[in-house]
Amino acid sequence: MLARMTGMRLERLRADHADAVLAFERANREYFARSVPDRGDAYFAGFAARHAALLAEQDAGTCHFHLVLDGSGALLGRVNLVDVEHGEAELGYRIGERAAGRGVATAAVLEVCRLAAAGYGLSALTARTTSDNAASMAVLRRTGFTVLGETVIGDRPGVRYRRGLTG
Repeated sequence: MLARMTGMRLERLRADHADAVLAFERANREYFARSVPDRGDAYFAGFAARHAALLAEQDAGTCHFHLVLDGSGALLGRVNLVDVEHGEAELGYRIGERAAGRGVATAAVLEVCRLAAAGYGLSALTARTTSDNAASMAVLRRTGFTVLGETVIGDRPGVRYRRGLTG
């Protein structure tokens, strides 16, 4: 469905994605830090071990990590389901600066919601964003998430959301 809507596709994270993901995170580090807490230098220094740990979590079924790729296979973003438990998971996503504002996040979130229900058997998702990230809040509203309340992300105020996937 994502390809039909945007010419893009979701691809489940694999070991051979490591170099592309690291390059994506480095290229967008400053852009992401404007709206979410920075990952810090340790993330980049220990990336290989971190990537392997993510794959192990995915193999265990506690997380589902996806890349958002354009028609030529270029990495535009990431959309993930983490902390899978009791039929629920937390949604997280980051779309790179060059793809921002083009509907990529909305299309990717809708596709991962469909996949969460049909492919992973989940019944609900939660999400969080910083209170000053208007773009992310708009994506969550457009994709059927409703506000649960306030939270803190890093040291920044945030908003918690939830979306049911059945019914």
